[in-house]
Amino acid sequence: MSTRTVRTAAGFLILILLAAVLFCLSLTTGTGRISASEAIRILMQGRTDSPSARIIFDIRMPRTLSAMLLGGALAVAGFLLQSFFRNPIAGPFVLGISSGAKLCVALVMIAAMQQGMLLHSGILVAAAFAGALLCMLAVLLFAGKVRQMAQLIISGVMIGYICSALTDLAVTFADDANIVNLHNWSRGSFSGTGWTDVRDMAVIIAAAMAGAVLISKPIAAYQLGEEYARSMGVRILPFRIGLILLSSLLAACVTAFAGPVSFVGIAVPHLVRSLFRTARPLIIIPAAFLGGSVFCMGCDLLARMLFAPQELSVSTVTAVFGAPVVLWVMLRRERGRS
Repeated sequence: MSTRTVRTAAGFLILILLAAVLFCLSLTTGTGRISASEAIRILMQGRTDSPSARIIFDIRMPRTLSAMLLGGALAVAGFLLQSFFRNPIAGPFVLGISSGAKLCVALVMIAAMQQGMLLHSGILVAAAFAGALLCMLAVLLFAGKVRQMAQLIISGVMIGYICSALTDLAVTFADDANIVNLHNWSRGSFSGTGWTDVRDMAVIIAAAMAGAVLISKPIAAYQLGEEYARSMGVRILPFRIGLILLSSLLAACVTAFAGPVSFVGIAVPHLVRSLFRTARPLIIIPAAFLGGSVFCMGCDLLARMLFAPQELSVSTVTAVFGAPVVLWVMLRRERGRS
């Protein structure tokens, strides 16, 4: 067995074990503490009318599963965008894609609230997808006008600020009773998700992940250069469109259900590449999904428990741990140039 195979197996084993530990901690830790033995007994018995069972099945498990699914989706979206732009700090949050999705979802939610309508999660995902695509197209438009990648990143950040400002402006005109919910969502949170939400996001993310795995070989060729990819038979335009649609769909799904979550899409792919010491998409895509799940479950647990019963936004915690990774990547890149 080669060293690379051993490292790959060990890397996946570490991520799976971390995910299992954090999943158990998320079910047992909270304002109403439940012992590990009691949680196992409840899971084996299934849903009952006991208070502990209701806490696990109605509150903690849907929240934990949403953190796993959405964290993984955000990390894979970041990897796809980094592959598309060939830039290590490209990501849904930095390029303004998450902010565009947030703006469209907020407008749809406010309009529905004013009419007293209940929105299906599919409508929110569609609105987020439209906003993500619009911002992605704006970033691509700038890509054709600027020569330096730094200018492109700055353009994405400015687009994100504009969308965030418009979102805040729209929230101020929402009804007073709805402002709190909108404000909490706009800061990023996995709380309040139910089993219907988990089912819907699982279907969307599974479809997008299947698409990402199917184009993993063209991504590997594209990483070596556009001309090399063409020589290997990759049709560049359909391939790029596929990357745009998949990354936008994954980022939109996260924003629709949890609001904008920062730095996961940038930090996790780099951490995973460092752990596995490879950039092969067929390995990095599932590894990034597991890494994003672990990262977001850990950050969500800290957001819940650091100042309990007061709860932080998950985006605040992800920024604390994700931003240093981005700075490390930028410094290492500069040292490589010098």
